[in-house]
Parts: sequence; C-alpha cells; structure tokens
Amino acid sequence: MHFLKSVYVVAFIIGSVALTLYAGLAIYGGGPILAWGGVLLTIVPFVLTLGWIMAAKRTARTSARFPRIIALGALGVGLTLWSYWQQSGPGLAVILAGFGWLSFLGYSYWYSSFTDRSSQIEVGKTLPDFTLINTKGDTLRTSDLANKASIFMFYRGNWCPLCVAQIKEITAIYQQLEAANIRIALISPQPHKYTIGLAKKFNVGFEFYTDTGNKAARILGISSPFGLPFGLQAMGYNSETVLPTIIITDANGTVLWTDETDNYRVRPEPDVFLAVLRQHGITV
Repeated sequence: MHFLKSVYVVAFIIGSVALTLYAGLAIYGGGPILAWGGVLLTIVPFVLTLGWIMAAKRTARTSARFPRIIALGALGVGLTLWSYWQQSGPGLAVILAGFGWLSFLGYSYWYSSFTDRSSQIEVGKTLPDFTLINTKGDTLRTSDLANKASIFMFYRGNWCPLCVAQIKEITAIYQQLEAANIRIALISPQPHKYTIGLAKKFNVGFEFYTDTGNKAARILGISSPFGLPFGLQAMGYNSETVLPTIIITDANGTVLWTDETDNYRVRPEPDVFLAVLRQHGITV
C-alpha cells in the first residue's frame, strides 16, 4: 500500500499537468469551451496550488481536504455533462473530467491520510533513547539532549516544500525560543549533505540532525516506508522517510506534548508550541 501511494502521487501530478495541457490545447484548437473548460476546472486549481507551494515554499499547511478545489471539480464535471447533453459536447471531455476529479479525491482523501500511530511516544514518559548525527558529524544520544526543554521536529526532507516552509515559520519565533533557553532540534533521515545545506541556508541557532538509516524514527514508531514520492531516489533520498512529527520535552527529557499528524498537509502552527511551553511553566 505504501509503495502504491509513492507511485500514485507522482503519476497524479504528471497526469494533472498533462490533462491541463491537453484541455488547454483542445480549447485553443476550437473545441467547445464549456466542455473543455469544465475539464480544466477539475484539475487546474490543484496544479496552481501545487505550483505555488513548490515554488514559493511559504505554505506550511493547507486545509485537510481542499473543499473549494473539490467543489470546483464537481462544477467542472457538471459543465462537461451539461455540454454533452445540451450541446453535443465530446464524450471524451466527460471522461477526462470525471477522471481528473476522482484522481484528486484519491489524492486528497487517500494519499494524504496516515493511519499509523506511534506507541513509543507517550506524554508523561521519557523519550526513548536514540542517536542522531549533528552537522559536525558527531553522534549524540537522547540523553545528551535532555539538558533543557526541547522541541523535536521530525521532517521528511528538503524535497518537501511544506517541511521547509514549516522550518521557515518557526525561525520567526527563534529569538523568543532562544531567550527561553529552548532547544529546536530539526531531524530528518535525508542524506547528511542535505541537512548541512539546510542548516547553512537558515543560519540560525537551531540544531540540525540527520537520522541515519531512519533508525530514530523506527524506534519512535514514526517511520514511513515508501513515504518518498517515487523517482526522488535519483536525488539520493531513501524510499523510507518519516511521518511529520513534533515532540516537546522538558529539561528531563519527559514528553510534554506531541503531534503526529494524520494528514501530511495539516501541521500545528508555532503559536501552538508556545502555548504548550507556557502551559507547563516554561516562560517564552
């Protein structure tokens, strides 16, 4: 199932772009605007949204199911059907509109959803022991990091625009966290060179770590087999990645709060972290 998802998302994105071009060329070639415009409505809003997310890398989260895009897709299907019934529009447009809309529903409801939950991360208990590699190449254990309150952010990698945007977002409150002596540990199973590159890009006092072999994620029960979109292996990433996860601990390494999203596009905002810290008497 995980492998199927990794293939599906790539096929869906490529297919969406291809469908957009095909429908656009059909209109350009004199095809009925109502029919082919309906096809475009089923997929163009997603293509534009995805393009913005990937290009700008400023969006750390979206709505859970994209209700507006779904509504526009339903409208698009309706327009192609109306064109077919009333104006003898092409049946192919109806088929492609239905295919585009159903494919998006598959992406929104099936691909984006996670059902796995960790049994190793429990509020009130000490964080399990694991090792990480820092940007200097040193190996550190969980016990080495249990000297101050910490926010552990497990992210999928530099290839994930939502992850990069989430890191950008938390840099906005960096000074508040630093003043309160709170560690920000950003952890990814990506190749170490990408971790180093990301640390240089942001150039703040965050601690960037590589989870070699995804071992820490496995210990914590947040690994994501075949979580990498198929084909990105060519860039050196491993097929197994991590589920986006936030863990907040106190100075003794005790878990105060955790967020394991059930949708990779839905993530907590930095204000949530600050509220959790204040709730546990940590002044931020």
